[in-house]
Amino acid sequence: MKQRFLAALLAAVLLLALGACSGQEAPPVSSDPPPSSESQGEGEQEAALGILSQFTATDLAGNEVTQSIFEDHPVTMVNVWATFCGPCLGEMPELGELHKEYEDQGFQIVGIVTDTLTWDGAISQSHVELAQEIVEETGAEYTHLLPSDDLTACLLWQINSVPTTIFVDETGALIGKGYLGARDKKAWKEIIEEKLAEAAGEEAAS
Repeated sequence: MKQRFLAALLAAVLLLALGACSGQEAPPVSSDPPPSSESQGEGEQEAALGILSQFTATDLAGNEVTQSIFEDHPVTMVNVWATFCGPCLGEMPELGELHKEYEDQGFQIVGIVTDTLTWDGAISQSHVELAQEIVEETGAEYTHLLPSDDLTACLLWQINSVPTTIFVDETGALIGKGYLGARDKKAWKEIIEEKLAEAAGEEAAS
């Protein structure tokens, strides 16, 4: 298991050196539906609901997950990553720590591992197993979702670099902007505490 993880990490470092993991600017993540949306009315309704307010996906263990995963958490950090991405793997141990440290404050982290699909859109079991090993080795023991049609339509079509991170509220609505690239624990703590303070302020005002 450790051998496969180390091989993946080495490949990630090589790909990073070639500029495979990240672009120059953060993508303009929004709640807007993809340009190919057939129905403008439906698109407007989805936007009003929020970027992740309506979806079905599967986690790494094969369990079905829906938008209900956000219901008891005023702030959820959604971290989009890939098994080949060095910066993604590098920040995951500290993300695992942050998930545990803030879970009693209504905060959680949910990952989406993007490179678990084959060229024809099927789930690659070998990549799922590799992602499971990475999660175990890094201690990033929070829910990790596999790409689904719903996740692609509402979020992943906008992601062109990993890691990309967004924050959503208990309804799946976007909180603020998206964040491109990895950060250390101190930087993420500052952002998380800011989001939690904003959520607490909104709750007090309502």
